[in-house]
Amino acid sequence: MIDVTIHNFEEEVVAASMTTPVLIDFWAPWCGPCKSLGPILEKVEVAYGGRFKLVKIDSDQEQQLGAAFGIKSIPTCILMINGQPVDGFAGALPEGKVKEFLDKHLPQADELPPEEDAPAPEDMDPAAVLEKLQEAVATDPANDNARFDYIRLLLQHGQVAHAQAAFAPVADKAAGVRKFEALRHWFNAIETGATHADLARAQADFDAKLLANKRDFETRYALAQLHMSQQHWVPAMDELLEILMRDKSWNEELARKTFVSILEIIEPPKVKVADGQIPPDDPTVATYRRRLSSVVLS
Repeated sequence: MIDVTIHNFEEEVVAASMTTPVLIDFWAPWCGPCKSLGPILEKVEVAYGGRFKLVKIDSDQEQQLGAAFGIKSIPTCILMINGQPVDGFAGALPEGKVKEFLDKHLPQADELPPEEDAPAPEDMDPAAVLEKLQEAVATDPANDNARFDYIRLLLQHGQVAHAQAAFAPVADKAAGVRKFEALRHWFNAIETGATHADLARAQADFDAKLLANKRDFETRYALAQLHMSQQHWVPAMDELLEILMRDKSWNEELARKTFVSILEIIEPPKVKVADGQIPPDDPTVATYRRRLSSVVLS
């Protein structure tokens, strides 16, 4: 459990929820039901062994955050996944009901990916890394992390056919596994990009349409996909943010979901650091997570 303020909200909630679901407990020191719910939440967090992260926000001290989430009464709990609130409950629920709420959204303990399953980040030879990943997938086809890294590396080097073959066995899982959902968005972008024989001409056409109508979201999303197909990630995210700033829910939140997928794709492996130290964030990923948070909470 950690106390969250406006100053560490982006890091401890939004960024953290990209990898682990985060349960926010809005409470206040004077609130009787909060005092009974708090220990239950902390007990469940320990019992669930890393399946989610618990944070607490003092609604009196952090009224801006409370207003952003539309908190009307306390205690209120909000579950964040991939930087977005997905569900919540109000009132001091008993332990069984809290677990029932969480179990609707959290992966089972035996579904959690292993922590160590990719080649060491210091091994920078792409051919060697690719060989190790291919071997890891062949040895353990259920190793989702290794398969994701393997397919991502294949796509980075333009081996689309091999990547599609490696993705086929898990394609049906894409809707429920964030890493595979990210790859699906990338495959879709590559397929869309392949329909344009002249990429420069296509971008010029898209730019002309957007100059005439900034709210032409279909065209703006197509432009973002064109950038994705060329692995131009920052321009792609900039176009998606333009959609989000105007309509967060457009096309069933497709812009946000694609943005989150790009962050998943471009985030590099964490470097090894001494015990007790925090690995540094990639500056581009950190910047665009903050920009996403700012837009979503505005």
